Amino acid sequence: MSLSYSMWPVVLTTYNLPPWICMKAEYLMLSLLIPGPQSPGKDIDVFLRLLIDELKELWVHGLDTRDATSENGVFRMRVALLWTVNDFPARSSLSGWSGQGYRACPTCNEDTPSMRVIGKTAYFGHRRFLPTNHHWRSNLQFDGRTDRKRPPRRFSTTDILEQLHCVKTGIPGKHPNYGGVKRKRGDDELNWRKKSIFYELPYWATIELKHNLDVMHIEKNVCDSLLGTLLADPHKLKDTDNARLDLAKLGIRHELHLFEDGNKLMKPAADYTFSDADRRKFCRFIRSVKFPDGFASNLSKNVAQNDSHLLGLKSHDCHVIMQRLLPVGCRSLVNKNIWSTIVELCMFFKQLCASTVNVSDIVEAQNQLVLILCKLERIFPPAFFDIMIHLVLHLPEEAKLGGPVHMRWMYPFERYLKRLKDYVRNAAKPEGSIAEGYVVDEALTFCSRYFDDVETRFNKPDRNDDGIHPTRQLSLFESQCKPLGKQSYVELDNNDRDKAEFYILNNSPELEPYLKTQAPEVTTELLSLSSKTNMVVSSYPACIVNGVRFVTHDRDVRLRTQNSGVSVPGTGQEMFYGQLQQILEFSYLNGFSVVLFRCKWFKCDSKHMVTENNIASIDINGEAYKDDQFILASQAKQVFYVADPSRGPNWPVVDIDLLQHNISSNFTLFVDLGNLQEINLLRRDQDVIPIVQPVTNASRPITDDSSFLNDADEVELSDEEDKSVEEYADEETDAENEIDMEEDDDDRSYHASDSD
Repeated sequence: MSLSYSMWPVVLTTYNLPPWICMKAEYLMLSLLIPGPQSPGKDIDVFLRLLIDELKELWVHGLDTRDATSENGVFRMRVALLWTVNDFPARSSLSGWSGQGYRACPTCNEDTPSMRVIGKTAYFGHRRFLPTNHHWRSNLQFDGRTDRKRPPRRFSTTDILEQLHCVKTGIPGKHPNYGGVKRKRGDDELNWRKKSIFYELPYWATIELKHNLDVMHIEKNVCDSLLGTLLADPHKLKDTDNARLDLAKLGIRHELHLFEDGNKLMKPAADYTFSDADRRKFCRFIRSVKFPDGFASNLSKNVAQNDSHLLGLKSHDCHVIMQRLLPVGCRSLVNKNIWSTIVELCMFFKQLCASTVNVSDIVEAQNQLVLILCKLERIFPPAFFDIMIHLVLHLPEEAKLGGPVHMRWMYPFERYLKRLKDYVRNAAKPEGSIAEGYVVDEALTFCSRYFDDVETRFNKPDRNDDGIHPTRQLSLFESQCKPLGKQSYVELDNNDRDKAEFYILNNSPELEPYLKTQAPEVTTELLSLSSKTNMVVSSYPACIVNGVRFVTHDRDVRLRTQNSGVSVPGTGQEMFYGQLQQILEFSYLNGFSVVLFRCKWFKCDSKHMVTENNIASIDINGEAYKDDQFILASQAKQVFYVADPSRGPNWPVVDIDLLQHNISSNFTLFVDLGNLQEINLLRRDQDVIPIVQPVTNASRPITDDSSFLNDADEVELSDEEDKSVEEYADEETDAENEIDMEEDDDDRSYHASDSD
């Protein structure tokens, strides 16, 4: 099927279902399939007519529905549309607000901060979100001018309705005789192209969060912009020649202006781009990363053979790089001002994507995010700030209205689109193939609910499912696992066996009452525990515990995944980190057994473990607790280690919130610059390069000037798809961008031709 063929599935999901199943493909409903080959654009309301009519009927009249828990067995069900989840171009078609031009932001509305630069519109000028007395408003280093504008107004649902009253009703269709003639919008229409058909729903006008900004695509675009500029990727570079001409036009950052050297036009190197050596160092760092099983894809396949840039990053790849790798990988490659700002932005996305979000954390993040964007404006040229960078500012507000993002982003729907594409057997008739395949799949799914003795998609175990273990009187006998690999036998000496049995007995809270009585009640489990274990115990190279796959370190070094990192909490607030060495199963009488992990523990004191700005580095040469190496398998939490380029191979960074129930309060957005003095940054002589040569050959000095960041850290603000995703709104005509939308396996790509 051609990549230029555009079909628009309209998928519904039921939020009344439990959150762990409502986003699964089995519970998604394909209500409409808008045919191609071209996108419907503003005429999407024509195709949504039948769906809107049914939603109105379900809200006004409701539907009799059978209920097995009630006495009469029937209740009146009413249905309301909560919000829409879509990417930014689709949002323009659904809402009627154009996502292009000087007023592209649907939240800022007519107060969108924007300016015209060469060949495009830049959404620059976030100083207006600062308090009116903030000293940055008088600073001329942003754009050569002071900024006394008031913060953008907060438009209520009533204000939006008043704006829509001024919008003229257009005729749908693309033929010149049937509404296809382009017309110039009036000043009172702002960026409204139409009044959406959703306003026919009685309750729609009162909903504050109507259309979600998709965190998945926004994070992907921000990551692409950062990586493209840092790595000087010619296809994604924001620091173009026109961007340098913009700086000269604004009269700022004279050290970055283009200049003539004889008959050549020279381009000075910038601090925010890597040198050739640093670029290779960063790409080798990405190539060396090994993730736990099922955590992320193999990123080494996305590194170019010459270690110059990254290729073909998908949305989830950018999600992992942004939140896990970028803060570590660029720590020693750029100066601390640039690095600290990037870390703050990455920590914001990590906080936003937490499974539990506290409102107080989001309010604080919203205040800090204004400062982060202002710092970015001091670092990057105005051309860097496309609409996706600006939309980051409104993500905290939507999180307060809609809750955690995992219920409002595009990941489950993009995976579902991949399933729909797999239905296509006749490329000439893709809509018919999808419709037929969907009906057959729904019928089989319905029938499979009545099969108890057959493996179906509802009872199929997960990849890392360790089964159901029986409940025991003694919790230590519940320390079981699903062994993987070949079983072997290890003979322990008396010392190791005594240490293992001592740990088992000291981690059984049920034994404490027996220590206080003279005649404990003898049970089968207690009798089995009182007997000695065998000198020969079973050993396995891998196992699954609590849905997590663990692999011993000897086997792990030969794999492309990393599953040997373990951690366990101490008696206080401290955590202990180590590597899994052996998986041992100790057998007792009557068929009872206990699985222990034998680990190599690292020293976690202040000398051997340094935590800086949410990044913990640990010295793996410092081994501790050689006489206390055992833990119960059920106590282990999985972590993974990433080589820290700034400290060397013996000081890896440990990711401490992996596969755990993370909370937004665990991640702070404030970056302390004081601890970075220990990092030995390389200093290079400043150089300039001809404009005809790639910028990747440039080198530049790394400075330590932090004067423009330190004084703003503690400011309180007023109330106020297999292809990488390219920047949205990168190239504009007089009023609108010309965007070619392409679809690949499971990510929609926005491509804009760059005239720079």
